[in-house]
Amino acid sequence: MKFILVMIFCTALYEQCQKPYPMSESYNNFYSCMVAGYEEAKRKTLEVGKEQVNKDYIYIKFYCTPDTRPET
Repeated sequence: MKFILVMIFCTALYEQCQKPYPMSESYNNFYSCMVAGYEEAKRKTLEVGKEQVNKDYIYIKFYCTPDTRPET
């Protein structure tokens, strides 16, 4: 079974989250997907930057779910 990583960007300041965003890559197992989630969350946090994260209290949630997309 393959899994996809779904990211959710949130702001604690405004108590809002964007719609879940499924990433395009799929993973061969849950573990690989979870590790990728932590890595991607860190990468995105660094990309947003310290100033914006501190200003809006931005945080990133993620989860892995079975990939039910049709194979191409």
